[in-house]
Amino acid sequence: AGLCRGPEGRGLMDFGLSSEQEMLGETVRRCLAETCPLDHVRFCVDAGSAVSDRVMAAFHEIGLTGLMVPEAHGGLGMTMLDAAVVAEQLGRAVAPVPFLGRSVLAPLALMLAGSPAQQADWLPRIASGAARFGVAIAGIVEERDGASVRIEDGGLTGTALFALDFEGADHFIVADASGRLHLLAAATTGVEPIALQTIDATRSVGELRLTGAAAEPLADDGGLATRRLRDAGRILLAADSLGAGEAMIEQAVAYAAEREQFGRVIGSFQAVKHMCAEMAARHEPCRALVWYAAHAFDVLPDEAALTACFAKSHTGEVHRFVARTATEVHGGMGFTDLLGLHFWFKRIGFDRQLLGGPERVRAEAAQLQGLNAATR
Repeated sequence: AGLCRGPEGRGLMDFGLSSEQEMLGETVRRCLAETCPLDHVRFCVDAGSAVSDRVMAAFHEIGLTGLMVPEAHGGLGMTMLDAAVVAEQLGRAVAPVPFLGRSVLAPLALMLAGSPAQQADWLPRIASGAARFGVAIAGIVEERDGASVRIEDGGLTGTALFALDFEGADHFIVADASGRLHLLAAATTGVEPIALQTIDATRSVGELRLTGAAAEPLADDGGLATRRLRDAGRILLAADSLGAGEAMIEQAVAYAAEREQFGRVIGSFQAVKHMCAEMAARHEPCRALVWYAAHAFDVLPDEAALTACFAKSHTGEVHRFVARTATEVHGGMGFTDLLGLHFWFKRIGFDRQLLGGPERVRAEAAQLQGLNAATR
């Protein structure tokens, strides 16, 4: 990792990305610039798909489908900080790519709770793209409308909401009400998959209605692995929001530098300058917060849950402000489909709410610090 502690843990020697991580981010950025311009995002959304085959083929070519899979199983064996670097670029491009669940949370679940046999069976298939996983763990954060999954007569019964990377998934990692993880084939008898529509058409989520569905349980560790997945998911949603917010700021500044009113570019007006400056001032500290949360996940497990809460809640609030303000800088044009700002606006809204909105996540952070009672 590019973030490292000083001698005997005293302070931070180098708070930044390593040269390899900077290169990774630049590689992904160039790849998305070539394969996923806004017109292609619009094409995918208009076709009703949240998966770009063109981008997925490019990702497979550079090995990102196996980003988190250990090298011994055919992957790149990278860290959560590396994954955050990739997620930031995906948010920047509003890329319709199944990354969070398929390339990060699913292999992480198997590494945390899978047996050696399960790891040997599934991790190489994830790395090669032969197995396409979705992940349904949202129920451990918040139970909605009584939806939960339980074990009955040796099978899974109930409803799992907001399964990530739903489109095209042939297997799912599902958390039951106790937090234990299960590996479930989408084609298993007793599984009814239902696609859900959210504000963000570049992301695919779904609902799994289960009736005694046979599943392969992962280790019963009291829900520890599921909580780690929740933390990882929150960090990467924050990173995605970071990239989307940066793209909106850049577009607002560029527009302010060319749009004229009363014979002057609007960027010369004090009010517009203040709007752009405040967006940048609020956005930039989020970068270190996200990087440190990812670093803590990798090497400081005692801090991981709390820093994930901080990153998720703060970037969610900051980038809601950025999304609104960048749209306002564009005036009436900001609300048009032709301009396309709404793709980033909705992506930020999705990132903000999935796996807990800022209010709920801040309450969890307070609980972790002994400041309030449990909130469910």
